[in-house]
Amino acid sequence: MARTKKEATISLIDTFQEFKELKNIDRMTLVSVLEESFRSVISKMFGTDENYTIIVNPDKGDCEIQRARIVVEDNELEDVNTQISLSDARQIAEDFEVGEEVSEPVDFSKFGRRAILNLRQTLASKILELEKDSLYNKYTEMIGMIVSADVYQIWKKEILLLDEDGNELLLPRTEQIPSDFFRKGESVRAVVERVENVNNPRIILSRTSPVFLQRLFEQEVPEISDGLITIKKIARIPGERAKIAVESYDDRIDPVGACVGVKGSRIHGIVRELRNENIDVINYTSNIELFIKRALSPAKVSELKLDTEARLAKVYLKQDQVSLAIGKSGLNIKLASMLTEYTIDVYRELETDLTEEDIYLDDFRGDIEDWIIDSLHDAGFETAKSVLRTDRMVLSETVDLEEEQVDEILVILAQEFQDEEEFSKFLK
Repeated sequence: MARTKKEATISLIDTFQEFKELKNIDRMTLVSVLEESFRSVISKMFGTDENYTIIVNPDKGDCEIQRARIVVEDNELEDVNTQISLSDARQIAEDFEVGEEVSEPVDFSKFGRRAILNLRQTLASKILELEKDSLYNKYTEMIGMIVSADVYQIWKKEILLLDEDGNELLLPRTEQIPSDFFRKGESVRAVVERVENVNNPRIILSRTSPVFLQRLFEQEVPEISDGLITIKKIARIPGERAKIAVESYDDRIDPVGACVGVKGSRIHGIVRELRNENIDVINYTSNIELFIKRALSPAKVSELKLDTEARLAKVYLKQDQVSLAIGKSGLNIKLASMLTEYTIDVYRELETDLTEEDIYLDDFRGDIEDWIIDSLHDAGFETAKSVLRTDRMVLSETVDLEEEQVDEILVILAQEFQDEEEFSKFLK
């Protein structure tokens, strides 16, 4: 019996030692959980815990349990949990009488190993819930903030990271920059995108979010964190290119220059973090026409027509500015549309000779696949001659076609102008 009691006592002490130094759980909450766990076990054993007083000391890893029982005649004892016989009561103090209340300390280890195991299981369950809630609340408050974590495990669809407290964070492939490559143990910076709470909290990080770019600028540019410069809008295609519109509340501060830094000193660090993502910083303005023109930089717009209801902008440019406005693979115009929230259609300025014969591209549907015609329209081409007068490489990049496809299209278009010396070269 002595051995059993000793083992039970040791198990109880171990139970407290296991839970007294928990992270992210305040002392009062821990005391409350421990008391609730004791009461739960006692209630299961005796049917009630109302006559028990429990005092928990998590610092020392122990507790004190007091049980109150009513004194009854020896032959009237029915419930040993809530009642005590007069003879037993007088062994505690000789002056006890029937009907009085006796309060005495209880050694929880005397309840047996099963009781201690139930206590451990109850504690573990409640502590786990607390830790989940604490983790969820902590990272919910950190949504939109940059965190650093170390790569722990690399999977096909996501990467598992551990923060400084050993909490698990997830960086899905879809939230990684296409050229991202990490090794185990490497430190990674990302923004907290969202926190999912199904069974266990899932903290999802992102390196592709525009918010990540914004937070990087806030860290690198003191004027932004001081409130002198505001980031108004961000458009981003991760790993490729981004446009960011900034505004200064101090006329003495050039917002673009402040963000870029001397010889690009401030923006270079951001570019490296984003795997050499090309970043255009432009001045924000509430004048939408001017804002669209700035968003299409480095192209220079000759004329702009707005349809505010349809949120459509028709932009007219000189021949040599069209490819600049569209950009490689159409990135520049796509980002400009994202930044301004306007659909931007690019048009070449018409030649001065209005009598020149030309043919609309739509007339070639049937000879040229519809998706190619649509892609040419999206790139700002409306007529056959506007395509024929554009360099092959420019066409290949802006419309995303193979060189062989470009040559086939040029031949089909040139056939309609076979009598004209200018386009006869395409038929040879």
